[in-house]
Amino acid sequence: MKIAFYGSSLLSSYWNGAATYYRGILRDLASRGHDITFYEPDAFDRQQHRDIDPPEWARVVVYPATEEAMRSVLAEAARADVVVKANGVGVFDRELLEGAIANAAPHAIKIFWDVDAAATLDEMRADPGHPVRAALPDLDMVLTYGGGPPVIEAYRQFGAAECIPVYNALDPTTHYPVEPDERFACDLAFLGNRLPDREARVEEFFLRPAALLPERQFLIGGNGWDSKDMPGNVRHRGHVYTAEHNAFNCTPKAVLNVARDSMAHVGFSPATRVFEAAGAAACLITDAWEGIEQFLIPDEEVLVARDGQDVAEHMATLTPERAHAIGQAALARVLSEHTYALRGAQVDALLREYATRTAEAA
Repeated sequence: MKIAFYGSSLLSSYWNGAATYYRGILRDLASRGHDITFYEPDAFDRQQHRDIDPPEWARVVVYPATEEAMRSVLAEAARADVVVKANGVGVFDRELLEGAIANAAPHAIKIFWDVDAAATLDEMRADPGHPVRAALPDLDMVLTYGGGPPVIEAYRQFGAAECIPVYNALDPTTHYPVEPDERFACDLAFLGNRLPDREARVEEFFLRPAALLPERQFLIGGNGWDSKDMPGNVRHRGHVYTAEHNAFNCTPKAVLNVARDSMAHVGFSPATRVFEAAGAAACLITDAWEGIEQFLIPDEEVLVARDGQDVAEHMATLTPERAHAIGQAALARVLSEHTYALRGAQVDALLREYATRTAEAA
C-alpha cells in the first residue's frame, strides 16, 4: 500500500522522542512492500540536528513550516492508500489532521497515530472542541504507542471506531550491545528531554537518589537540563544522538527510565528508551507503572522503583554481576517478544485486514 505519513520527524530525534519508533515500524512496513512517504516540517532546529540521512526505505519530504507548504504536502494525501496523521508534529497540528482527512482518497484508510495518548485524552476531556475529538467520526482507526486497556476504552468512549495499541519496541539493527565509552561512565544514567510533565518525576527518581548517594556518579542526557540546579555528582551531557545511544546505555552500571506524568498514571506505556536500553543489554531501573510485567519481569529483567528512595536502594546494593545478569535477561526478552519486526507485522495485518473488509463490504 502507498502510505502518506504526516509526523514530527523521521530524520531527527532532536526534541522528538518518537523518531526511533517511527523508524522502526516504518522500516519494517517498507520491507513488507509498503511504499512510504514521510512528511515533516523544518521546525525546532530538527533538521540541523539530524541523526540519519534520508533512508532508502522511505521518501522523506521536508517542508517549510509555513501554511502554504503545509497545504502543498497535504494535497499529496490524495494519492495514498493509507493516510496517517501523528500527534505532536508541533506546527499546524489541527490543520494537518483536518487536511489529511479532507484530502484522503475515498478508498484510503485514515489513521490518527497517537504517540502521547494519555496526554491527548486529558486534553480532549478538557476541551469539547479538541481537533481529535472532532476528527474521530471521520477516522477509520486510532493507533497508539501505549496505554493498554485504559486508553482503548477512553478512545472508544470518545467515538473512535477502533483503537489499537502498537507498542514501542526494539530495532536490533540500530540498538545493540557495544563496548563501553568513557564519555558516559557513571553509576546511573538517565536520558530524556526536560519536559514540564516529567520534570518533577526526574527530580524524585534521579536527582533525589543522586543527593542520597553523594559518593556515586550520575549522568543526565537530553535537551533543556543545562539550566537545572543539580547535585555536584551529576554531570549533564546535553543532546545524545541516536548513534550514541548504545554506548550511553552500555557504559553505566545502570540506566534509568522515568515516565511522563500521564503515561505513569495510565500505565501500559513503556517508552522507546526502555527497549533501547534492553536491546543494549543494560541494567534498567524504571519508575513503577501498571503493566510493566507485560514487557519485562521485575527483579529478573528490570528493576522497579516506587520512588527515589527505591532507586537509591537499588543502586546501593547493585553489583556488577547482578547488573550484567539483568541486562542479559532483558535483551533475551525483547529480542523474542518486543521487536519492530513484530510490531510491523501487527500493523501490516491491520491494514490488510481493514482493506479486505472494506472491499468486501463495498
